[in-house]
Amino acid sequence: MAAVRIPPTLRAEVGGLRELEARGDTVGEVIDDLVDRYPALERQLLEDGEPASFVNVYLGGEDIRTLDGPDTPVRDGQTIILLPAMAGGASPAGLGSRRAEPGSAEA
Repeated sequence: MAAVRIPPTLRAEVGGLRELEARGDTVGEVIDDLVDRYPALERQLLEDGEPASFVNVYLGGEDIRTLDGPDTPVRDGQTIILLPAMAGGASPAGLGSRRAEPGSAEA
């Protein structure tokens, strides 16, 4: 089994757990095992059955994109880290309620 570290952004989908054990001979199989047990993770991690482009997956500290991608072999006891990219920030309306004065540099 592999240990899979769950980032804070995904913990709600796995009952608040920081780390899970999952089965699989490859990174892809380990992720599939997680998704089978926690279906809410699928939309967070996968696109067309593969790790989504916005999800960074590390095995033993190495990005799987520099290895064999989802086909990267996993040995018992190895650690996989999932890091979905964060998007967002303040919306233009949320940047402030101050209105620019006509003729100012902000207008």
